[in-house]
Amino acid sequence: MKFAHIADSHLGFRQYGLYQREEDFFDVFRRNIDKIINKKVDFVIHSGDLFHMPKPSPKSLLVFQEELLKLREADIDVFAIAGNHDTVMRKDALPPQILSKNLGLKLISPKNPYYSYEDIFIGGFPYQSKPYKSNLVDAFKLLSQEAEKYEKRILVLHQGIDKYIPFAFELEMADIPQNFNYYACGHVHGRIVDDFGNGKLAYPGSTEVCRRNEIKDYQKNGKGFYMVDISKDIPEIEKIDVKPRRESIIKDIAYPNLNQDISSLKEKIRSLDEKPILHLTVEGGNFNRSDVFEKINSELDDLTLSIKSDLKPKPLIKTAETLDLSTLSPNKLLINGLSEYDNEDIDNLAINLLDNLSKDKIDDVERVVERFYKEYFD
Repeated sequence: MKFAHIADSHLGFRQYGLYQREEDFFDVFRRNIDKIINKKVDFVIHSGDLFHMPKPSPKSLLVFQEELLKLREADIDVFAIAGNHDTVMRKDALPPQILSKNLGLKLISPKNPYYSYEDIFIGGFPYQSKPYKSNLVDAFKLLSQEAEKYEKRILVLHQGIDKYIPFAFELEMADIPQNFNYYACGHVHGRIVDDFGNGKLAYPGSTEVCRRNEIKDYQKNGKGFYMVDISKDIPEIEKIDVKPRRESIIKDIAYPNLNQDISSLKEKIRSLDEKPILHLTVEGGNFNRSDVFEKINSELDDLTLSIKSDLKPKPLIKTAETLDLSTLSPNKLLINGLSEYDNEDIDNLAINLLDNLSKDKIDDVERVVERFYKEYFD
């Protein structure tokens, strides 16, 4: 018995405001579904963030429904939960996946917390933010009891777990029941396979690169889905790669080598089929940011879809002799220490944390961090 485990498709994500990026997300999703059908799996599990917004565009809904119909024609069932991007944070709100129930989608929800596929239990719970963790823990207890009636058991989640994202998690490992054979997780955009419970815990990662900090994992582990054989005592997981059509490139340049490295970049980019997303860092010298920014764009703008530049001229060294600490408040000292980031959002986060921590307002600290994480990374 084999199934495909996929997650974090983020259909409709117009990254950097570019319609080409929206089409990239559609394109790679279609190719994932084609490969799933070619693999002749028995069913598919989608572990959340199918859409990038809880009110997706008509094009996003159409693309998904077209692919769902292809799976239906291939006699492949689809089970799914809602992720944080699929969810309106309002009581009793319905995720957009509900619109596809008549096309055969089996939505795992509080009203329908589990399904069975032959002798396999497939259950779970949609995304819950950290303040509502108790909802998950209570649901797990019920699911765990019901799952014992089945030979094979799959738990479907869209949550961050402390072991994998220690500063932005909603669940701890100890919160998760251990009597399942496979934990089909979503939310973390990098690929993860780990031993847990009676089998394996896995994140297949996002199908496209959504943020800069995902590029290194993509370069190391690829993008795509997992094909899982659950008929064995321990599930066997095969990584299936589906390469995004557009490259995301990270390049760090030492300022003295700027001209040489730009020439090498141009040669590499010209060999690609599609214009890439370029993340460029220049540091290690005294230079004018405007001049370097202008040079980068004049040389590379026509060859790339988007350039994200991080320019870091060598800072002037401030010593205790040149800095009158007695005239600075703790807030000013903190901002001075963060000056290298040149980011007002980080400055505001640090000040809020300092203020709340100094008053021992731990609950407020957690809310500040969660809000920053959602706004800054999503």
